[in-house]
Amino acid sequence: MSTYTTDKASPFTRAVVSSMRRLYPEALADQSFDNTGLLLEAPFDPIRRQMNSVLLTIDLTKAVADEAIERKDCVVVAYHPIIFRGFKSLTLSDCQQQSILRLALEGISVYSPHTAVDAAPGGLADWLADIVTGHLPSPEPATHTAKPQKNGPETIEEDVVSEANGSTDQPPEAKKRPQRPRMSMQRTYSQPTYPSHRPVDTNKTDLDPPVTGVEGFEGAGFGRLVTFSEPQPLTHLVERIAHGVGSPKGFPLAIPQGKQVEDIQIRTVGVSAGSGHSVLKGVEVDLLFTGELSHHEALAATEKGQCVITLFHSNSERGFLSSVLKEQLTEILKEEWERVRNEVAEAEELTPEWEDAVKDEDVLVECSERDRDPFGVVILQSSKQEGKPLS
Repeated sequence: MSTYTTDKASPFTRAVVSSMRRLYPEALADQSFDNTGLLLEAPFDPIRRQMNSVLLTIDLTKAVADEAIERKDCVVVAYHPIIFRGFKSLTLSDCQQQSILRLALEGISVYSPHTAVDAAPGGLADWLADIVTGHLPSPEPATHTAKPQKNGPETIEEDVVSEANGSTDQPPEAKKRPQRPRMSMQRTYSQPTYPSHRPVDTNKTDLDPPVTGVEGFEGAGFGRLVTFSEPQPLTHLVERIAHGVGSPKGFPLAIPQGKQVEDIQIRTVGVSAGSGHSVLKGVEVDLLFTGELSHHEALAATEKGQCVITLFHSNSERGFLSSVLKEQLTEILKEEWERVRNEVAEAEELTPEWEDAVKDEDVLVECSERDRDPFGVVILQSSKQEGKPLS
């Protein structure tokens, strides 16, 4: 008879891991530095088992660990690995190690996909490219209260999306964009809104060397190059990006000295999530769109005549969890959990506790409510603001 064991993870954990590997194989990740996969495999106690639920987060902080424990989640899928390098010890005095130990004690496992999500076709890089090109499934939501300019609507025609060093036309049906008014820079937003995912089905080359040898993931690679058929106003792209990443109060924008934001036209955009310098360096584009660049990297870009938009690193990644990964994982996890349940039920005689565990058909995937970027934007309202205009 099966009893509590310290050498097996829960059946539901197995289903989550196999689901993530189907979506974003670890072989797609950047093996030169990354640490992806099952980072914490917690032992399974069927008598005090967790819920059949997954908590999605960008960073596994103490607050997120508390949240997973309170919710009794079975697995935390953390985009950024909480373990990058080997440990020489595991102690409660280290904040990250404390979270790992507490999760293990509660029977909660941790999986990290990181750069496998970046490289995969239809993954994070394509989602960011969709934002830049305006691949939204419906008109601007009602919570977006920007006012059209007086000069009337502006037609956005065909865009071309490719990975670095190459450009390949999209299918004809994806080329034409619906008419939408050009929005003014005076706007207010009442709540975050994210565009739905729309995979870019093209043959691509990569900013970095392409990831090859992973069956079913041909065309994988890091970074995307967006090429517009006609130059687009930078102010228009700022509006698109703001809407696409949840309408923040603001984000950094760097432009060459002597230029005015309202006068800049953009034909090409280099796209990379997170810290984009390693992917975007040397790429000849009008605009670099990424999570973060250092002071000197941004300065070098503007000196070359390029513009830069950054989003405080994880803000270039977080919306992907709610608008893409949550739905993706829920759909595949239902299939994998059914398969694992049948395998466990047929493999051995089960105790009542194990029977209850494999009979539970529930599957729940949620995004963390406590995950956030460590940086925010301070808006000064009660004091006089002084400074040089961006020009």
